[in-house]
Amino acid sequence: MSESPPTTPACYRHPGRETYVRCTRCDRSICPDCMREASVGFQCPECVAEGRRSVRPARTAFGGGTAGRHGYVTKVLIGINLLVMLLSIAADRGGDAAAGGTGFGGLLGGGTPLTEWGAVLGRAMFPDGTIGGVAEGEWYRLVTAMFLHYGVVHLLLNMWALWVLGRSLEAILGPLRFAALYFIAGFGGNVAIYLFTAPNRMSAGASTAVFGLFAAIFVIMRRLGRDTSAIVPILVINLIFTFVVPNISIAGHLGGLVFGALMALVLAYAPRSHRMLVQASGGALILVALLGLALVRTAALL
Repeated sequence: MSESPPTTPACYRHPGRETYVRCTRCDRSICPDCMREASVGFQCPECVAEGRRSVRPARTAFGGGTAGRHGYVTKVLIGINLLVMLLSIAADRGGDAAAGGTGFGGLLGGGTPLTEWGAVLGRAMFPDGTIGGVAEGEWYRLVTAMFLHYGVVHLLLNMWALWVLGRSLEAILGPLRFAALYFIAGFGGNVAIYLFTAPNRMSAGASTAVFGLFAAIFVIMRRLGRDTSAIVPILVINLIFTFVVPNISIAGHLGGLVFGALMALVLAYAPRSHRMLVQASGGALILVALLGLALVRTAALL
């Protein structure tokens, strides 16, 4: 009786290649081109792909992505503000856009055609006889105003605060949730300006959003059980500046503070079982409420 010689195992993906290595997960033979290093031995490409699909991506304590630790959103926001400042200076054509205005003893710059176009303005007549403002349908002002500044000093003060607060909050919340917080705080502050400031007075600056970040970091730190004793004095000092220094929008700062705190509460205290739904719904409700308040103000001005 003759015996057939033993066959050499071949790679299941490349039948012509002999191999004695097997995938530690499915036990199929794999050649060197198909080997994927694992914690123990090697795995085939299909098992590696299946393992990646079954592993849940890492999340922060509030459901955000861990990419927030890189601070990409914070850096993009600062970049946009810097770019808009350069455009504002260029649009001024030799005026006092960078410095020489009236705020902070003349250190802040004055208005420019760009700030005139994008600052929060309720309703007013311009020198050319046209009437403009949010009440006249220029709703974009409630958004663009948070990226415009009256001078370089005004810009640098806000960007320093954004750099310090933004990176910490983005790392904790994740990029998407941090961006939502920033937008709602800034938008809320601008709606507050629209509601409580004289309709013919312009206001602009990222401080509406920045004050929201101050409130948010206090709420978030409390939720995580961390010490907030260093945050309170800084917040109090900024509030004192808000009421003492002339040409600062009290309504904008307080509005940003309130709506930033509200959004932070939604993000921090959403139940884990329905976290994303509650966070998205809460943010949407705040946004709808702000739009409703703006509509009421518009009706009163017309």
